[in-house]
Amino acid sequence: MRFALFYHSLISDWNHGNAHFLRGVCTELQAEGHEVRVFEGANGWSLRNLREAFGELPIVDFCNAYPNLSSHSYEPEDLDLDGALEGADIVIVHEWNDPKLVAQIGRHRARASYRLLFHDTHHRAVSAPEELKAYDLSGYDGVLAFGEILRRIYLERGWARRAWTWHEAADTRIFRPPSEPICAAAPWDLVWVGNWGDGERAGELREFLIEPARELSLRTRIYGVRYPQEALSELAAARIEYAGWIANFRVPHIFSEAAATVHVPRRFYREELPGIPTIRMFEALACGIPLVSAPWEDREGLFQAGLDYLVARDGAEMREHLQALRNDRTLAQSLARHGLQTLQARHTCVHRVRELLSICRELIAEA
Repeated sequence: MRFALFYHSLISDWNHGNAHFLRGVCTELQAEGHEVRVFEGANGWSLRNLREAFGELPIVDFCNAYPNLSSHSYEPEDLDLDGALEGADIVIVHEWNDPKLVAQIGRHRARASYRLLFHDTHHRAVSAPEELKAYDLSGYDGVLAFGEILRRIYLERGWARRAWTWHEAADTRIFRPPSEPICAAAPWDLVWVGNWGDGERAGELREFLIEPARELSLRTRIYGVRYPQEALSELAAARIEYAGWIANFRVPHIFSEAAATVHVPRRFYREELPGIPTIRMFEALACGIPLVSAPWEDREGLFQAGLDYLVARDGAEMREHLQALRNDRTLAQSLARHGLQTLQARHTCVHRVRELLSICRELIAEA
């Protein structure tokens, strides 16, 4: 099949976690023999910020890490949809596109034969529902929602006629265990990769990451962007090293140098969209690193809490779990091994591509 995908960015993962999953999906679609074309706006904020901070080197590194992936850059006012979508069988439009483009592609679909899907991987359905109402999905065949509760929201609010649950997953061509097992002499006791953002989980990061690391005197390193000066000062006071942005394909090496990591979901996912983990959870388990999660309700049974990872209900319990992982190598190894097995059996981009192809074949058969 021929796929045309409209996403914010394939090239840049600066504050743009969806690029992780997109890269894995594109790679597996190509491996299955399908043609993939990715379209991204020429002046997207993620790529623009990446260039402003680091120049062209990260783009060169991306091309070297993913030699078979590329994207077509376009200016919205100059986009030729007839040319872009010529011969396409499946078109997927991500929710982080301009509503005008979303509607424009929906209208184009009315005079074409491809199947058209909308892909939502964000919390705006509950955090900014008025923004999603601006999307005209009347010309779309359905929605790919990255959690069952989000799928139901689309249907219950009448935003879409059909919707499927399509969770994110780990790109196991990139995210895999180190060649040598994590040892007691790992350079770092704890590593965390994530962005501070707009402060929607600032309290959680303090309770479940900064304070436990400080109180246990853990050798800790944090990667990510959009950390305000206040947050940087807190990290320095806790003797936590802040290392800034890192290309996502380099994260497995970072995990290989640490004894443990944590999962700190944003408040919207914990309180209003339960059942949706961050993609970092999939990627950490794929690397075979022991993981402790802040409170998160796994409504869909994606993992096995206590076996794949540990759950800390509050900061005190997070300290207990991190201390236990530091002192008990058997516990750490068992947790990493079980989490990796679950991930490889159920949550790789290979699995998600198979799910996507099943949906596509269903739509094509109906047509």
